[in-house]
Amino acid sequence: MLIDTYGRVATDLRVSLTDRCNLRCTYCMPEEGLQWLAKPDLLTDDEIVRLIRIAVTQLGITEVRFTGGEPLLRPGLVGIVERVAQLDPRPQMSLTTNGIGLKRTAAALKQAGLDRVNVSLDTLRADVFKTLTRRDRHKDVIAGLEAASEAGLTPVKVNSVLMPGLNDDEAPELLAWAVEHDYELRFIEQMPLDAQHGWKRDGMITAGDILASLRTRFDLTPEGSGERGSAPAERWLVDGGPQRVGVIASVTRPFCSACDRTRLTADGQVRTCLFASEETDLRAALRSDSGDDEIARIWKLAMWGKKAGSGLDDPTFLQPERPMSAIGG
Repeated sequence: MLIDTYGRVATDLRVSLTDRCNLRCTYCMPEEGLQWLAKPDLLTDDEIVRLIRIAVTQLGITEVRFTGGEPLLRPGLVGIVERVAQLDPRPQMSLTTNGIGLKRTAAALKQAGLDRVNVSLDTLRADVFKTLTRRDRHKDVIAGLEAASEAGLTPVKVNSVLMPGLNDDEAPELLAWAVEHDYELRFIEQMPLDAQHGWKRDGMITAGDILASLRTRFDLTPEGSGERGSAPAERWLVDGGPQRVGVIASVTRPFCSACDRTRLTADGQVRTCLFASEETDLRAALRSDSGDDEIARIWKLAMWGKKAGSGLDDPTFLQPERPMSAIGG
């Protein structure tokens, strides 16, 4: 198993399939984009499946989340999902996406074995979407959400980040829309993972701000810590339920003590935390013909050294040099 010195056991693997993205969200990357990884540096489909197999069969991983960049840009995505679905034991599989290509791929992904999706959507206003993402693709995301629901990739979760002066007034509107369409909405505090290092703690919309805004329109009842487990989102019943809304407060209410995640970057590096400054290279082991046991040993050693927390509560925190698109959210 993947255990650390604080007794936490990682059972949830986040796999970044590509660093590329077809949006340019202001809180993630600059308008001109980034210098993408060279193709030889990326893990191949076979290498990704092999590492997931080792994680599932030797290291106790029970959940796999495919991320990016934008994972729908990965040409072999459906095939990867299909092969992972054939593992014994079979892990639960989900996908975090911006939704732009989901209308085209939702049915195929479901047939391949994908269980559900998380779709990023920060606003219901097409003009604000264009400002936030620097792309005019709002209607494509809405269509992707509808396709995911129709394909049975449920529960469909929607991730929203609120930005001051842009969409910070939309929390109640977003929740009413999510309840109407039977999506589970989760607000995420803006995190310091932008390539241009423009994040400022004193300018972010906090979990407290979000909840205060939601309570102007809805009655929120805490779900209870027993229901949360190791999930990053605190959840509330909306007007008595059954609909729920979640808030992931990585900055103001860290949940590091219950973290059960390990991360694999698109170029084959293990990251013990989204905000870690160190990585452990598995790609080199793969390409030097190391056996499965040796790769598992390296992975275990990396996780054993996981730090107690993310460091976000430290005023001197320095964010990772690699942006979210290269790490995987």
